[in-house]
Amino acid sequence: MANIKQQKKRILVTRKESEINKSKRSRVKNIVKKYEAAIAEKNIELATQMLPEVVSVIDKAKSDGVYKQNTASRKVARLSKMLSDLQKAE
Repeated sequence: MANIKQQKKRILVTRKESEINKSKRSRVKNIVKKYEAAIAEKNIELATQMLPEVVSVIDKAKSDGVYKQNTASRKVARLSKMLSDLQKAE
């Protein structure tokens, strides 16, 4: 444990920020799971409706600094590809 007052405060702030980032990452994971479940069920309508919402959540996490730009872009590209592959299969 730190002895300096500034370091004690820094530890508290870092913990709080970590919890916030953890919840944002969790939100992304949960919505991606729902989207992937719709893809697995081959529910094109639901997946098409969910894609903009999923992209929005990922972009918000990126703008908040939770994900780097390339990571967010990769996630969006993979999810979009899942939908396009499903549409081509139908």
